[in-house]
Amino acid sequence: MSIPVPFLDLAAQQAEVADEVIAVWRDQLTAASFIGGPEVEAFEHEYAEYIGVEHVVGVSNGTDALELAYRSIGVGPGDEIIMPANTFIATAEAASRIGAVPVFVDVDDDHLLIDPEAVEAAITSRTKVITPVHLFGQTAPMERITPIADKYGLDVVEDAAQSQGASGSAGRAGALGRVAATSFYPGKNLGAAGDAGAVMTDDPDVAAQVRKLACHGSSTKYVHASIGMNARLDAVQAAVLRAKLRRLDTWNAARCEAARRYGELLEGIDGVRLPAVRPGNEDVWHLYVIRVDGRDRVVTQLGAADIGVGIHYPTPVHLTAAYSRLGHSRGEFPVAEKAAGEILSLPMFPHLTRDHLQAVANALQNAVLAARRAA
Repeated sequence: MSIPVPFLDLAAQQAEVADEVIAVWRDQLTAASFIGGPEVEAFEHEYAEYIGVEHVVGVSNGTDALELAYRSIGVGPGDEIIMPANTFIATAEAASRIGAVPVFVDVDDDHLLIDPEAVEAAITSRTKVITPVHLFGQTAPMERITPIADKYGLDVVEDAAQSQGASGSAGRAGALGRVAATSFYPGKNLGAAGDAGAVMTDDPDVAAQVRKLACHGSSTKYVHASIGMNARLDAVQAAVLRAKLRRLDTWNAARCEAARRYGELLEGIDGVRLPAVRPGNEDVWHLYVIRVDGRDRVVTQLGAADIGVGIHYPTPVHLTAAYSRLGHSRGEFPVAEKAAGEILSLPMFPHLTRDHLQAVANALQNAVLAARRAA
C-alpha cells in the first residue's frame, strides 16, 4: 500500500531550527526589538557573505523586493522591463506597480528559462531593464544575458526568488546583475516563518536607496526625501532566516540527492519528460518539474493516491486576466504556452525519504497509465 507524500513539509524544517529560534524570540520579546535591529543586521551581513555581494537589504517580501530593486535604479512610468512569460506574476506585478511596462518573451524548451534571442529581439528605445528569472532552482543563462544588456546599455535586475544557493557558469544567483531581489516565502529553499524578502547589490548607492525607500523614503526619522513604502524586514523573521541559512547548503544537498533519485526512478516512463539541468548550472531544485502527457488527468490520479503535487505555472503571465490590457493573444509565446499544459511539480523538500520517492514514482507510473487509458 502506497504511503502519502506531501508536496512540501515545512514542519520538518521548522522542527530543526525551533529551539534556537525560540530562544532568540524570547530575547526579542524581552528587549521589545521587532523591526530592524541587530538580528536583521546580522542576517543581512551573513546572507551577503553567502551570496557574494557587498550589500543585502532585508525587506518585507519578494514582491516588494522587486519593486524596490526597480525603483532603486530609476525605473519609472513607461519604462519597459523584459521578462519571461513563464514566471510567477510578481515579476510583472512589481513593474506594474510603479507604472513600468512588462515586456514578455518566450523561454527555451529544455529548461523553461528566459530565451536570450527573444530578449534581444524585444529591445526597443523604451527598454530599461532585463529581468531574468532564476526559475525552479536554476540560474538563467546570464553568460548570454549580460552581454546583451551591456551591448544596449541596459540594467539587469535578477528575480532570484527560487534560487537561494544556485549558481551557474557566471556565478551565484543574486550576484549576477546590478541588483537582485529574492523572496523568503516559507516554501522557498531559504524560507522565513512568514513573508520576507531581500534586495542584493554591490552598489552602495543602490543599497542606500533601497533602504530609504523601504522606510517611507526616509533615512532619518521624520525626514522624507521621497515617497517610499513600508517594506522593512521583521526581526522575528530574521531570526528564522539566520537559523535556516546555517543549514541551507545541507538542505540543498538533500534536494539534489532527491532529484538524482527521481531521475533514476522515473527514467523510461513513457509520456514523462524529466527536467534538464543547463550546462554549467548547479541546480538547487526548488521545484522538481516534469512534463507529462495528459497532465490534468495525471494530477487527479496522483491526488487520489495521496501524492501532493503543484503546477508552476498553469497560465503564462501574458494570458492572465490581470494583463489582458496588454493585448497579448494565445500563440505569441508557444514554448511557455505549451509547457503550461504539461508541467507538473512533484514533491520536493529536504526531508524526502527513499520511501517517499519510491511512492511518488510508483504513483506517477500508475497515474500516467490510467490517464492514457482514459484519453
